Amino acid sequence: MSIAKPVHADQLHFAVDGAELLVGGLPLGQLAERVGSTPFYAYDRALLDARVAALRAALPVALRLHYSVKANPMPAVVRHMTGLVDGIDVASGGELRVALDAGQAPAAISFAGPGKSAAELMQSVAAGINIHVESQREIDVVARCGDHLGLRPRVTVRINPPFELKASGMRMGGGAKPFGIDSEQVPAHLAQIAALGLDFHGFHIFSGSQSLKADAIVECQARSVELALELSQHAPSAPRLLNIGGGFGIPYFPGEARLDLAPIADGLHGLLARVKDALPQAALAIELGRYLVGEAGIYVARIVDRKVSRGQTFLITDGGMHHHLAASGNLGQVIRKNYPLAIGNRMDAAPGVPVTVTGPLCTPLDILGENVALPDAQEGDLVVVFQSGAYGLSASPIGFLGHPAPREVLV
Repeated sequence: MSIAKPVHADQLHFAVDGAELLVGGLPLGQLAERVGSTPFYAYDRALLDARVAALRAALPVALRLHYSVKANPMPAVVRHMTGLVDGIDVASGGELRVALDAGQAPAAISFAGPGKSAAELMQSVAAGINIHVESQREIDVVARCGDHLGLRPRVTVRINPPFELKASGMRMGGGAKPFGIDSEQVPAHLAQIAALGLDFHGFHIFSGSQSLKADAIVECQARSVELALELSQHAPSAPRLLNIGGGFGIPYFPGEARLDLAPIADGLHGLLARVKDALPQAALAIELGRYLVGEAGIYVARIVDRKVSRGQTFLITDGGMHHHLAASGNLGQVIRKNYPLAIGNRMDAAPGVPVTVTGPLCTPLDILGENVALPDAQEGDLVVVFQSGAYGLSASPIGFLGHPAPREVLV
């Protein structure tokens, strides 16, 4: 069997064999039969391994790497990632259960996010994880949970910094935000944590996500470390962990360049030396989600109809925006752009007339690809949406119009 990388410039990770895309070493058609139905998401474990290994090789050895479950909470994916990273970051009680079921040690699990319910905080204290407190209310509730259980809760203070991650897809720090405690208010909250006898663990600063600008990430990481070191002077005990967030982006659209890790690695070497000098007992961590899993996943839908309407060719599939809201352009895009697409069983064919790929939903928003140059495809062919390993199924309105949910597989 002759295997080569596909000629499609849109994606560089999945191999092909003749006409067929390969996922986990399996031809796409065979994988579809193994899954049993379309549409489905497929995640390639070898690509997950390769991404983490490449990141480890590029970044300083002493840096802790955490996986952010919200990017892809499929239990099999989370279980696989626990064996590759140093910690797991969750954003809900449901994700916490997935992380614990995956076998991650509670001490290596952290829980961030505004508005944690009293039940989630009780669950977290009982589990013994690291709780990122984001308000005075959360501090008070955590303390009451600890008293009720006879346990000393471990807490990290999430800081809302006075800066943001420039050139990021979502800016989660700077200005007025629901996330974290404003940096100028942190000293007073640290005093309250000390008075309540909570186990202070460290600081968490997450300023933004999906940035492809290395210089912006380097600047934000440096400012985050300096802010954490400044606030550590008010801490009830020396911080043991400084989590400076993530923000590493992946390219989705034509013209986007891949993130250059070299300047980020150089900056982190300097920051690690700075932290070791000021807080020798503290570890430095980054948390990544999309960057670790996004390019290892695809969404696959089967063409159920091909039609021409007033000169425009439509490929209508059994999948759509209810399964993959991001690819439809309805999750954060101001001007709609196409995710990279292919006909997964015609990878060796030349592009034909431009087509629009839609789903079966009764809404004009249900578009997977608009005016895309794809090989001539017919009923039964398999449309592949690349860059689908993060914020796919779990970020989509799967109950919309009552269509069946897609399956997910890790291969």
